[in-house]
Amino acid sequence: MVLSEKYELIRKLARDFATAEIPSELQDEIDRTGNYPQELLRKFAKYGFYGIKAPKELGGQGADTLAYVITIEEIARVSMVSAIYVSGANSLGSGPLMLAGTKEQIEKYLGPVARGEKYPSFGLTEPGAGSDAGGVVTSAVRDGDYWILNGRKAFITAAPISDFCIIFAKTDPSKGSKGITTFIVDMKAPGVSFGKPEHKMGIIGCPTSDIVLEDVRVHDSDRLGEINKGFINAMKTLDIGRLGVAAQSVGVGQACLDEAIKYAKERKQFGRRIADFQAIQFMIADMATELQAARELVYNGAVMKDRNDAKASMYCSMAKYFASEAANRIAYKALQIHGGYGYIKDYRIERLYRDVRINTIFEGTSQVQQMVISGALLK
Repeated sequence: MVLSEKYELIRKLARDFATAEIPSELQDEIDRTGNYPQELLRKFAKYGFYGIKAPKELGGQGADTLAYVITIEEIARVSMVSAIYVSGANSLGSGPLMLAGTKEQIEKYLGPVARGEKYPSFGLTEPGAGSDAGGVVTSAVRDGDYWILNGRKAFITAAPISDFCIIFAKTDPSKGSKGITTFIVDMKAPGVSFGKPEHKMGIIGCPTSDIVLEDVRVHDSDRLGEINKGFINAMKTLDIGRLGVAAQSVGVGQACLDEAIKYAKERKQFGRRIADFQAIQFMIADMATELQAARELVYNGAVMKDRNDAKASMYCSMAKYFASEAANRIAYKALQIHGGYGYIKDYRIERLYRDVRINTIFEGTSQVQQMVISGALLK
């Protein structure tokens, strides 16, 4: 896809920022300690990265989905964990608000997120409800002007550092997924607590934990959307989240390709650069081709989403499915090209390989994407 000058300027802004502000030494420190610099998060806000699609009157950029995925791609090319912070604010955390929020809710929650004053999280997954998102058992019972929430959410990205969470709870258990309602829950409210931070394989620096809800009182003014209509908005929100993961995959895939090409030109065996061997050349050709195909799918999905195309969800799933699987294949080959050095933490490819593995799992596994795609084609 040939992009207009506007989008290339957005790409340059994101690339220049990431290259200058997230050097490799800082990435190594984050990966080693698990501590992400608050100063850097504040810089994301200063550059407007938290409100790419949010209205300008709320402090956002008022841009579109294509601008969002290009920004995520370029930041992920440098640091995937950094891209997750940006993606979370623009997709799962703000998507439900933009879809179903009242004017008051949008001003109260979306504006502060866009300006970097508050950070959101998204509470759909539960210990017993992963791919079967409609199987949530967290309950919400009406009590006058309030709702009483009880349950446990699992694997919630940025949960311990979020100011509020978009929580999906059963308000009518007899209706299954059609009995789910969405709530905005203050993470400092009485009855809210967190599980231990998970020790993850990759994307270290953005904490992940359970959220425990014990008789948490939520005012009806913080009910998001209609009663029993929450699952629909969850699925629509996941379209944007899946595009975000797909864009991360393209960014990390590009980084892996860059590292493989660089190493292949430098490393010598049998008196020649390994780049001169056909086996390496063909691996790099495969990597580059898959990467470009993934990028085109991501950009197309973004355009379809912006057009509100009837098949947008299918294209978003196609992008997420193909790009995340391709990025893992690219990372595998890039590490293989590095040989034994690729298995050592002194080389960047080791972290890239670990980071990208999650992309075929979160925001819906590859198998869930296959279900969405085939479901759209066979209905």
